[in-house]
This record gives sequence, structure tokens and C-alpha cells, in this order.
Amino acid sequence: MSSKFIIEGGQTLRGEVQISGSKNAALPILASTLLTTEPVTISNIPAIQDVKVLGEIIESLGGKVEWLSDTQVRVDNSGVDGREPDYKKIKKLRASILILGPLLARLGRVRTSQPGGCYIGPRPIDVHLDGLKALGAIITPDGEFYDIRADDGLVGTKIVLNEMSVTGTSNILMAAVLAKGKTEIRLAAAEPENNNLAESLVKMGAKISGIGTHTLTIEGVDNLHSAKLEIIPDRLEAGTFAIAAALTHGEVTIKGYVRDHLDLFTNKLLETGVRMNFISDDTVQILKTSGLRAVDIKTQTYPGFPTDLQAPFGTLLTQAVGTSKIYETMYDGRLNYFKELAKMGATANILDPHRAVVSGPTVLYGKEIESLDIRAGATLILAALAANGKSIIDKVELIDRGYVQIEKKLQKLGAKIERVEEKESVAA
Repeated sequence: MSSKFIIEGGQTLRGEVQISGSKNAALPILASTLLTTEPVTISNIPAIQDVKVLGEIIESLGGKVEWLSDTQVRVDNSGVDGREPDYKKIKKLRASILILGPLLARLGRVRTSQPGGCYIGPRPIDVHLDGLKALGAIITPDGEFYDIRADDGLVGTKIVLNEMSVTGTSNILMAAVLAKGKTEIRLAAAEPENNNLAESLVKMGAKISGIGTHTLTIEGVDNLHSAKLEIIPDRLEAGTFAIAAALTHGEVTIKGYVRDHLDLFTNKLLETGVRMNFISDDTVQILKTSGLRAVDIKTQTYPGFPTDLQAPFGTLLTQAVGTSKIYETMYDGRLNYFKELAKMGATANILDPHRAVVSGPTVLYGKEIESLDIRAGATLILAALAANGKSIIDKVELIDRGYVQIEKKLQKLGAKIERVEEKESVAA
């Protein structure tokens, strides 16, 4: 079954929206439950496709994942016994790589394949494997599979990451909490999602210091225990709704917009002329905005401008007066969404895989366009909301991987957006 969004543009968004739990925090925290035989409850977890697929992978390993509500799960991994995961599901999800650290730490062995997921440029897993090797793992490639063993257990050591990889930091951190002795991870990613994971591990009995910095120190423990964990709000969804409000000249209150998680993004919004009223540390009101100004953005690791908000911000820049420059430092394929926006009337020149120039403002017109990945798909929704006429966005199941019922949230704000399910044809 494939899905499409049909959007009638030109509607002004008004009202209040509650931001869901963070996808990028939920996935490693869900994987971390593999470290203990005791049940773990996770609240404010987003019921999105990626989270559900990771839950199915855990169940294929012998675990039990029970949804207590739309935002809460109970995970019991006492039945995880070393059986191999469902490789078809591994291939669906880039974040499936996150099972390596916990399984290796708990069982001393793991076999898995190269993970799948959205293609937005090469994303090698060397940081993960090098970190596990440093802890004492022996990694044997077998075609597209990896056999990873630590028969005598993992041993803490000093690890200097080759890059500030978010998932790499998470994987090595999870492996280190059950390693013997002390582990120091330098050049660790310090994203709010990594901090949410580290704080969750501490609730489960891990000993971690340096949370929120680029150096993490872990004192290994023998085991972790049951805990009640909570996922932070999704800063990427919060940023997306802030842009949606600005693009439609709307007035929207966003609950779950944690300003400390979005410092540079917020600064850039203000620089363009978006009017923001900060009601509290986690609630902002986007006020009616007009006369946007061009700005330059450069994606960086946290606390820099987030790569996952580069594409939505690029749509905002199509409506700004002047010429804006975008420098995408993280992924080669992240600027391809401009090819779809060009069909709608946007004026943008992709200089190379990492740089684009946007001229504005330009009038956008409704077209039939196609989602390329999670963030590019959300970007096309934003463009369609601001466009004149009707837009049809294909392959919106990709958007579902990162956003909880985005069309229903937008409908409550006054958007004219409809989901249409279509059966995929089967070749004879």
C-alpha cells in the first residue's frame, strides 16, 4: 500500500500543536532495553514506522514489545537468547545498527547485516565497528554480514571517534556500560538525543559522567535494571511546524519546542524576520510573519544548525527577499529536494552536492511531486502549504517514518490536507 497527500495550499495555520517524542532519541533508547533482562517502560515514544520496525526486530530476537498506549511501550527482553534478528527488517532501517552495542555487551556475540534506510548519501558504519573493536570485539566480515564476538567480555578503554557520529556515539556508549573497567569516549556527539540516551542508561543503573559534553566517561557495571524512561520532544518536528506557521503567515503555539535544543535554528528564524513569542522553556508562539529576509545557513554537528532541518529551512528561504546560500556539510544527497521545489516554481541553483543558492521570493504553484526521504518529504508538505493551488505528494510513507500523523496535526491547524491510500499494482 502506498500513500499520497493531496494538499490545497494558501491556508493560514492557526491554533496549538503538541510535538511528539523524538524519533532520534526513541530509537537508541528502545535499543538500550536489550542491555537488561528486566522490563523497561518508555513514555512519550512516537508511534512511527521506524520505531515499530525496531520493535519488531527486538521481538525477532526473543524480546516482547507491548504498546500500552499510543505513546507508551513496555519492553521485556528476558527472552533474548542470541538468536539472529530478522534480516529483512534490518534492511528496512538504518537505525537497526543500534542493536550491535547492546547485544554484544550483554551476550558477547552478535551477527547482523548492513543496515538499510533512507539514502541521503554515504553513511559508513566504520565509527561503530572501530569503537567496538577498541572495546575488545573481534569482527569478521562474511559477505554483507558481520560476525562480532567478545568471548571474554568487553574491556573499557580510551576511544577517540573519527567523527562526532550520533549513532556511533550511542552504540559505543551502550556497549561500554557493561564493559569491565573505565571507558572514555572523546569527540562524542552531544546532541540532546544522545543526552536523553545517556540519562536513560543512568536510570537503568549505568555510571556515566560528562553527559552533554564531547567527552563521556563510563564506569562499567555488571548489569542494568528495570526503569521508567521518557523520550524528549522531537526538535526536528518542532522546527518543521515553526516553519509551517511562518510560511503560511499563521499564528501557531508549539508545545514541545525546547529552545535549548534549537539555539542556532531559532537564531536563523529570527534573522529571517520570523516573529516568535517564547512562552516558556518548551513552548513558543509563532506570530504572523511577512517580509522574510534572505540568510545563509551551514549545517554542523550539535549545537550547530541541524542537517535534518536544512531542507525545511530551504523552503522558507524560497519566500525570503534576496539571495540565500546553503552549505550542507553532512550528506551528499540532502539538496536534491530542490529539484522537486523547482517544479513548483522555486528558484534555486545546486552548485555541487553540498552547496545551493536560493533566490526569492518566488510564487510556488501546486504540482504533483514525490517524497525523496523523511525530511525532504516534510519539506514538500511545507512547500505545498505555501503554494497556490493543489499539490499531490507521492510516497508519503517515507514521511511516516519520522512524523506522527503529521496530516492530522496540520488539519487541526486549518490545513487542507488529505491522505489517499493506493494499492500498489503487482506485475503479472
